[in-house]
Amino acid sequence: MAFKPVVMCSVSVFSLMLASAAHAQVDAAAEAPATAEASPGGDAATDEEIIVTGVRASIVGALNVRKESVQIVDSIVAEDVGKLPDNNVIEALQRVTGVQVTNRAGGEAAGVSIRGLTDPLTTMNGRNIFTSSGQSFQLQDLSANLIKQVDVFKTRAADQIETGLAGQIDVQTRRPFDFDGFAISAVARGIYNEQADTYNPNVSALISNRWETGIGDIGILINGSYSRTKYRDMTVTAGAFVPFATENPPAGSGLTPLERIFPGPDNVNWQPGQDYGLPTAPGSTLNINGVDTPYYLARDAVFSSDLYGKRERPAVNAALQWAPNDSSEYTAEFFYNGFRGQTFNSLQFSFVDWWGNLGSDPASTFELYDGTNIMSGRRVGSVYGFNSGDFAKNKTDNFLYALNAKWNVGDHGKIVADLAWQDSTYKSSFIALRTDRVADSIDTVFNAGGGIPSYHFNDDSLLADPGQWNLAQFYDNANKSKGSALTFTLDGEYEWDEGFLRKIKGGIRYDDRKAADSVRGQEAGSLGRPFSTLDPAAYFTNKGFFDGRADVPTSWVLPSGYWLYNNADTVRALYQSVNPNIRLSDDLSLIKVFDINEVTMTAYIQADGEVSIFGRPLQMQAGLRFVSVDTDSVFTDRYSDPLVSTSGSTGTEKLLPSFTLRYAIEDNLRLRFNYGETLRRPAFGDLNPNYTLVGDLTNVGYGSGTSGNPNLKPTTSKNFDLALEWYFERNSAIYATLFRREIDGLVVPLSSLVTIPNTGLNTDTFLVTQPQNASNGVLKGLEVGLTYFPTYLPGILDGLGIQGSLTVLDSSQTIPLDDGQGNVIGETQSSFFGVSDLSYNVTLAYERGPVGARLSYVYRDAFLANNEARLFANPIGVWRTPEKSLDLQFTYNINEDLGLTFDAVNLTKSKQQTYYKFDDVGGPDQFNLGTTLLARTFALGVRYTFK
Repeated sequence: MAFKPVVMCSVSVFSLMLASAAHAQVDAAAEAPATAEASPGGDAATDEEIIVTGVRASIVGALNVRKESVQIVDSIVAEDVGKLPDNNVIEALQRVTGVQVTNRAGGEAAGVSIRGLTDPLTTMNGRNIFTSSGQSFQLQDLSANLIKQVDVFKTRAADQIETGLAGQIDVQTRRPFDFDGFAISAVARGIYNEQADTYNPNVSALISNRWETGIGDIGILINGSYSRTKYRDMTVTAGAFVPFATENPPAGSGLTPLERIFPGPDNVNWQPGQDYGLPTAPGSTLNINGVDTPYYLARDAVFSSDLYGKRERPAVNAALQWAPNDSSEYTAEFFYNGFRGQTFNSLQFSFVDWWGNLGSDPASTFELYDGTNIMSGRRVGSVYGFNSGDFAKNKTDNFLYALNAKWNVGDHGKIVADLAWQDSTYKSSFIALRTDRVADSIDTVFNAGGGIPSYHFNDDSLLADPGQWNLAQFYDNANKSKGSALTFTLDGEYEWDEGFLRKIKGGIRYDDRKAADSVRGQEAGSLGRPFSTLDPAAYFTNKGFFDGRADVPTSWVLPSGYWLYNNADTVRALYQSVNPNIRLSDDLSLIKVFDINEVTMTAYIQADGEVSIFGRPLQMQAGLRFVSVDTDSVFTDRYSDPLVSTSGSTGTEKLLPSFTLRYAIEDNLRLRFNYGETLRRPAFGDLNPNYTLVGDLTNVGYGSGTSGNPNLKPTTSKNFDLALEWYFERNSAIYATLFRREIDGLVVPLSSLVTIPNTGLNTDTFLVTQPQNASNGVLKGLEVGLTYFPTYLPGILDGLGIQGSLTVLDSSQTIPLDDGQGNVIGETQSSFFGVSDLSYNVTLAYERGPVGARLSYVYRDAFLANNEARLFANPIGVWRTPEKSLDLQFTYNINEDLGLTFDAVNLTKSKQQTYYKFDDVGGPDQFNLGTTLLARTFALGVRYTFK
């Protein structure tokens, strides 16, 4: 099928050179209603239009978007107002081919990747959006109730914004001209979170109207939503690996039986976070004081986190449209979304370390995994531990204002202008108070089954006795991040009905982005007085921890985070006795960390052509996009006295080509090829050369820290895609895509041990990690998708269909190895972060009469999530076990306006688990880390729509 011409005529040379990446991403034919079933090849025998509704219409609408798009695009489509059955946009995306979601704590999914890459460009109605001072947008903050359609672009064209190696996610909201006249809709759902035992509201409402007036068509729309969730996340973790002496350390080593071996000055004993970590073979040795000394590897701690959270998400979308005639249309839009969150983490932490009291037979206090030097469990006496009441509050406000104008110039030309202003602010505060004690003993099994540790003290009941605890460390921090952008785009295009050249398009984009971060932090050491001397109102005792699914303590007392927040100055004044520099609220201020102004100018030109090969149309699209970025920055060293600020300016330029072929082998069989180049800009915070430091929290001998790198360059990618699509029946198709990403300049961390005096922390030595463009990688894979609604099923089975997809990925990147002083001494290979080798989803859909249902199963294989803090012995890769979710959505339409809904998420009560692994070392059995229980939720709702 040829690229469908748009109605226009002549246009000036200047306007042809102007265009915006916000528009023309999908061929005009894709704008057909999602409810209209089209024939697979457009042949006369099947051109009859059949109108479908409900679940089937949503799935078919998404298939039609892919079919009619120039690029490789997969979508989710709301068949009608408020009919995306998910809590947020990320949850809705999990059924899209090639999309993987993760971070399901808190009762919903919060992380998204496209083909394993986690940096998709996020746009709303074609406009780039972001959260605060970041380069990305928190998609989980968008309610699915507001969304008309979400397009996931796997390939890129010159007329699209150049950032985001993963692709582009374009979220489309509704406008009044989407409706013929008056429309009103309301959705109300009550969601039960089983783990938190809470009922939570999720509501939205839309009202829209349009009129024919003497000055043309005018439409107004207002759409709002609000959701609140109270949740509970429970996690048990076996700590990091560190070395210990054996029960019989050799003479001259200076060690006592089972003593922990710290790295020592200049890492003379062992060096944390390097290569594969310390060997795990029996009899492995370290050189201690010149003596080859055998060691055991064991966990330094076990701990439990009982987190109580609440989040609220208000959002409003408003639009005013005016079409004075058939050749022009003007749109004014406003969008606001907010986030209000608070968490109280009830943390119970205990070292599993030698502090004395091993008894007369130390060899009887531990067990080893067969064939290793790794302890599977142990018992220690006089063990130090702490409880910590951690309370955090955060708030986000995003505002977007936009004006858009479209003009048809004759029969073949079009000009589109767009002006947008965005402002986003994020604020957070954190306060924590610890209590500590030395327990008589602790017994641990680091993996008691299923990757979950077991531990108990000699008397677990003492955990809930305030008289057993002392007031320990105090932490008090805050952050403010702010971002804004003024963006102007201008498109121009011209089309021809015949000949080789079918369309020429060009444009410019100007983006003036500002970003700033400010922080404050203060802390104090142990107060040295009993916890029981504090106001009893400050006590909090949890109950029923881990739902009986682990052999661990289920209750403990600690400072209440809610009380801490409401009585912050009382606690601050208390700790002035050990740190006179602790400030009260009247004297609290934030220090600006960075202030950045980044101006981006882009221009592109793009042409579409068509030739006939073997009597079939071969459509081509080629373009060039030129990008120029100038960044001015000011960074402040918040540890200097007086404060010292440094400024700098950098500039980059890049020319990005793209090329697409689309060939109709048969009416219902299509082949696509795409080549394009994209880039990922460094996060603004990653450019900051100044330190962010944390003291020695776990007695390893030094603190940790991070700093940015003002010399970071953009990461670039060359992208290849080859797709074959077979539309074998009406509204049914199977498609497969081979793809390859060649990525240069990946950012990886390099660490060095540095001395930084006068920080006010409990050490002057820090292991500081800094980002570097020191890695290259290749990501390749295959994705296969199927949508099938049989037309031959009898009786009650008529209306049954299936949608599914499978993605197979292979990734490899170079990882530099450093010597602890920031010098690269070699390299190894690693998978990309967040890439599962295999993921798939299957949805069984049913639509018949008033009943609609969808049963979905989503699975992704194990993947490398992050690297462990480079403080420990083995190894640095932290992996996630396979993740899965079985979800159900059910709708019953009482009449054409009113419907009832029921939704269930995570029916199988799956868990989120992590473990250590680096190449062939490690695994979920002997190297297990944390296990988080994921909530199961159930929702009842009612939906009313009148149009």
